[in-house]
Amino acid sequence: MAKRIIWSKEAKQDRREILEFWFQRTGNKKYSRKLAKQFAETIRFISQHNYLGRAVDEENVRVSVCGHNLIFYRVTNNLLEIVSLFDSRQDPDKLMFD
Repeated sequence: MAKRIIWSKEAKQDRREILEFWFQRTGNKKYSRKLAKQFAETIRFISQHNYLGRAVDEENVRVSVCGHNLIFYRVTNNLLEIVSLFDSRQDPDKLMFD
C-alpha cells in the first residue's frame, strides 16, 4: 500500500534550488519540468516500494537514485518523508548523508 508523502522544509528548498538552477542554466523551463516529473514519478514509486532504496548511515533514512539526483527519504508507519534531494553532480562534501 502506498504511503502518504510529506516533504521536509529542506527537501522543498533542495527541489526549488535544483529546478531553479536548471532553469537559469538552460534559459527555459522545459528541463526543469522534466526533472519535476521525474522526481514525482520516482517518489510515487518509492511510496509503493518503501525499502527499494539503499540504507544510509542516518537512522531510518534511505536513498534512491533519480537520474543524476539522489532522493533521501524516511519511512514511518504510514508516511514517506522526503528528507533531502541532491544533484550528484554537485560537490560531494555538500552531501548531508553518506
